[in-house]
Amino acid sequence: MLRRTFLALTTATALSSQAFAGGHSMDIVDTAIEAGSFTTLVAAVEAAGLVDVLKGDGPFTVFAPTDDAFAALPEGTVEGLLADPEALAAILTYHVVAGKVMSGDLSDGMMAATVNGAEITIGTMDGVTVNDANVTAADIEASNGVIHVIDKVILPPQ
Repeated sequence: MLRRTFLALTTATALSSQAFAGGHSMDIVDTAIEAGSFTTLVAAVEAAGLVDVLKGDGPFTVFAPTDDAFAALPEGTVEGLLADPEALAAILTYHVVAGKVMSGDLSDGMMAATVNGAEITIGTMDGVTVNDANVTAADIEASNGVIHVIDKVILPPQ
């Protein structure tokens, strides 16, 4: 019986070690879903066809606007973007940086190239900002990167 218990525990440990690689079992998309405050972002990622990308190996750094950030956009903006997957993808990829960038890696005035191709500007005076959005929660780790929560939807330069 002791031998069977040991084997069962060894097997369970081996399986859970793979599931929690890097200490995090959920990818960026699943982490956002579980948080519950990113339903608009998740719907937008789905509409833009980016789910598989953000579930991919990465690593990615996502500056994730909350549902409140999307609600603050002018009336009809979200609906218009959901109907235009190309424009939506351009905005969403402006919120993503290739690589895993933790808050300790940020510096004031730092420029970071986004997956969109345009750059964002990081500020670290009086809190952390991304362009004109405030980071309200940082370093939410996922199996394929990190999420930093922001209070605004940032728009790429025209």
